[in-house]
Amino acid sequence: MSEPSYTHGIGATALLGDTIGANLDRAVAAWPDREALVDVASGRRWTYAGFAADVDRLAYALLASGVAKGDRVGIWAVNCAEWVLVQYATARIGAVMVNINPAYRTHEVEYVLNQAGISLLFASLSHKSSDYRAMVEEVRGRCRELRETVYIGDPSWEAMLGRGTPDRRPELLAREAELSCDDPINIQYTSGTTGFPKGATLSHHNILNNGYFVGESIRYTEQDRVCIPVPFYHCFGMVMGNLAATSHGACMVIPAPSFDAKATLEAVQEERCTSLYGVPTMFIAELNLPDFATYDLSSLRTGIMAGSPCPVEVMKRVVAEMHMAEVSICYGMTETSPVSLQTRIDDDLEHRTGTVGRVLPHLEVKIVEPVSGVTQPRGTAGELCTRGYSVMLGYWNEPEKTAEAIDAGRWMHTGDLAVMRKDGYVEIVGRIKDMIIRGGENVYPREVEEFLYTHPGIRDVQVVGVPHETYGEEVLACVVPRDPADPPTPADIRAFCAGRLAHYKVPSRVEILDAFPMTVSGKVRKVELRERYGRP
Repeated sequence: MSEPSYTHGIGATALLGDTIGANLDRAVAAWPDREALVDVASGRRWTYAGFAADVDRLAYALLASGVAKGDRVGIWAVNCAEWVLVQYATARIGAVMVNINPAYRTHEVEYVLNQAGISLLFASLSHKSSDYRAMVEEVRGRCRELRETVYIGDPSWEAMLGRGTPDRRPELLAREAELSCDDPINIQYTSGTTGFPKGATLSHHNILNNGYFVGESIRYTEQDRVCIPVPFYHCFGMVMGNLAATSHGACMVIPAPSFDAKATLEAVQEERCTSLYGVPTMFIAELNLPDFATYDLSSLRTGIMAGSPCPVEVMKRVVAEMHMAEVSICYGMTETSPVSLQTRIDDDLEHRTGTVGRVLPHLEVKIVEPVSGVTQPRGTAGELCTRGYSVMLGYWNEPEKTAEAIDAGRWMHTGDLAVMRKDGYVEIVGRIKDMIIRGGENVYPREVEEFLYTHPGIRDVQVVGVPHETYGEEVLACVVPRDPADPPTPADIRAFCAGRLAHYKVPSRVEILDAFPMTVSGKVRKVELRERYGRP
């Protein structure tokens, strides 16, 4: 009888029982003079002692502004030092920080302000084409509970800080004494493909432990300097980045307000970063800079790639040319704080590119038949489920949707199709809704993408299913060529596949693109590719 697709993580290190504020205090006590935060764009830097002092000052200001335990404080901003201060100051006083995607426009931000009941909002003034002040002014009359907006880089920010006088210290200590590590501390809105986003509600215990154990897996110490070009509004930035760093006394380095390949490599070089984060498309952009070879990246040893599968050829270059021999792959979702599975620093190339790792300590994962819920044998595809400290408290004020995602046994159903190997490592083979069924044959986009990455004329590729009269669905490959002036033709690509892929996996349609539509966090919008090219 084959072994079931179930495994749990055993760890020598116990879960943390701290609140985020208490954990920061531990770091400050241990490493007061080490650098905690560098905001490259503004040239500002903080030691742990200085960072904690500014966090406390903002916490005093929030108390003076009447922010109670459990009140929702929104942050609608690009990456900057103030974002990090808001993150830790709200945690200190037990307010629930609500992350708002900087790409949101008025319709979406109005929904979030009302659905979460945000009373105080921190916002950027502007970034690129976004005028945040104008958008807030447009919706504020329709937002019932919003009573104040503070703009970063504006006199309103200094005015807020001005309320933060040290005589509030006893009040802050009294507030912290009321807090539990199981209190809700963060709401992150997940981007659904239909309808409004849902607010995943996370506790101190959820995100502090997840950040800590992600950092443990890549052996963070106070010597590490973590370059974080991924957005803070997402778990990748604020949990895997910020909380992984501060729980180990490491330094957070913000290379730019939003992702910029050149600024990222400059920050690694100038700040001697030891770790670099990104989704695969970010690493691809960095590797493809014309002057890539001129950057001194020798300080790097590790980092995290997550968000989508890593192509083998990209991983080879990251290890060889970016000096990231200990780079790690992570798998997760907002609802699980986010990471459930992670490769370890001594895993081989095949495990780093063919799998998303094995379960983290103190968590469980299993793979079930999507309809019956029965655990599958190892080697058989099914839906990935995870359980443990990382599973969210629920979707904010949406118990029905929470019950759809978390079953009676507290298993979070991810919606991802996966296979567990005999060694416990897990392969993601697609989303349940992304799997292509062509004439009764199941086609997993990841498999076809990995094959097409070996074509010498292809820089990047995404495979999606689109409607077909006869087969139900057909395979569409969207290709970004290595040389835009001399792209491979659709016929070239199909000929490359012939005899090497089963006929039903060979793309029947090929689109040559300059770039893919992306989310603000750097993920490819496959749903948009399907919509754009799904018509015959």
